[in-house]
Amino acid sequence: MRAERVFAYGAAAGLLGDLVLGDPRRGHPVAVFGRAAGAVERVLWRDHRGWGALHTAACAGGAAALGSCAARALRASPTASLALTATATWAVVGGTSLAREARAVGRALAAGDVEAARERLPHLCGRDPQALDADGIARAVVESVAENTSDAVVGALVWGAVAGVPGLLGFRAVNTLDAMVGHKSPRHRRFGWASARLDDLAGWPGARLTALLAAASGADPRGALAAWRADAGRHPSPNAGPVEASFAGALGVRLGGTLSYGGRVEHRPVLNGGAGRAVGTGDIERALRLSRRVGLLALGVCAGGRVLAGAGARALERIRARRGRTS
Repeated sequence: MRAERVFAYGAAAGLLGDLVLGDPRRGHPVAVFGRAAGAVERVLWRDHRGWGALHTAACAGGAAALGSCAARALRASPTASLALTATATWAVVGGTSLAREARAVGRALAAGDVEAARERLPHLCGRDPQALDADGIARAVVESVAENTSDAVVGALVWGAVAGVPGLLGFRAVNTLDAMVGHKSPRHRRFGWASARLDDLAGWPGARLTALLAAASGADPRGALAAWRADAGRHPSPNAGPVEASFAGALGVRLGGTLSYGGRVEHRPVLNGGAGRAVGTGDIERALRLSRRVGLLALGVCAGGRVLAGAGARALERIRARRGRTS
């Protein structure tokens, strides 16, 4: 079985595994990586960008190297390679957990229990829940669903299509490091700089594909593209901006605005402000359905792209071989 078909079948099996099994309550591979990265941080931490870059290289490079070694060891067996790809995909994507946490907040809001929704929100994102009313919590959930569709599903599939198992593990490692040290706390302002910048670079293609697929599969493609074009560049994140703006346009809602992280208030631009309405509790389920469609389309695009790239490479090799024989 060719490598591109191994990825296509393995990625599909991994997404199905995530849908059926979700994440384990204990011993999740990403949590294991997080503990290892935390241990490395305790050894390497200095208030210096260079030491932070070393931490990023050791942790993300180590994850990618582990994937490369495993892929090489199993390369002779298509079945084992497919199983490895499926396992890696299941380990790095998080669509089911995302949906579970978002729905838990949505159920609390639908029941009128804002306090329960506030208690549950930190499982999904880093907002200060006590500063949010019911509408603010719903908006935070929809924004988190949009951003995590890119980070936890589409971005991983993109890098899996590009680099196989090392790409899957490397991308997830970079994304996890950004969540751990890439924020602007006093401890990580310099140390986490490299992780944050690398996450911006790694997330760039997945974010654009997510925004494009959200526009294509949403109820208002023109509105999604218009919001992306008009508002994405005003968002402080180069990757969250296109994704959240496209989701806002596709759902017909307003996202962005004032929010609070760790006691720090941020005044972000309103996305789709001219055409959207305020987010309601019912929009959480609509955002999750859109996220699911985007993830499935991303699987098709990434797997199809990998197959076409492999076919093109083989065709080019045949052309070169014929030219070599005739020269």
